[in-house]
Amino acid sequence: MNHINQMEPDDTPVTVDVVLSVKPSCEHEFEGILTEMISAAEMFEGHLGVNVFRPSDASNLQYRVVFKFDRLSNFRQWESSEIRKGYLAQINRLVTDKGQFQILTGLESWFTLSTNKAIMPPPRYKIFILTWITIFVLVNFMNRFVMPYLSFLSPLLSTLIISGLMVLAMTYVIMPRITKLFAKWLYPKP
Repeated sequence: MNHINQMEPDDTPVTVDVVLSVKPSCEHEFEGILTEMISAAEMFEGHLGVNVFRPSDASNLQYRVVFKFDRLSNFRQWESSEIRKGYLAQINRLVTDKGQFQILTGLESWFTLSTNKAIMPPPRYKIFILTWITIFVLVNFMNRFVMPYLSFLSPLLSTLIISGLMVLAMTYVIMPRITKLFAKWLYPKP
């Protein structure tokens, strides 16, 4: 869970994916420290939540922890905090290796599925194709069914509203469903 020198050019929402293998018989202590660390992270500005995926197999004590922050800069404040460094020092005694650490921003975070493995976004051409087709359908839907109700507004204001509705729909409704629908194409099994 060490820092990666990976600075994104814009301050977008981030998903931080961490996969750690815990030493045998250290699970209870690890869980306690992880709980405290999550509580500490919740106090930081922009923290949106944490999902913990616990091991389903006692012979493979692999935990996956997914943090979400509203902006990269807010995550960077948490990442560089002394409190996080203190918890990491405690956790590092309980894990078998440095683990896997990945920061996802922007569109690639739309294309993540819940698994116990590190999140690997699909190839960019697949992200492009699905996003393009989805936006094409959504633009036509908005032009036909929403835009007529906004005709009394200035073009700039109606475009602002339409684009906001599209991003809202893409982020919270459409892309999670599209990702599941096309999961076999996006994430083919080797």
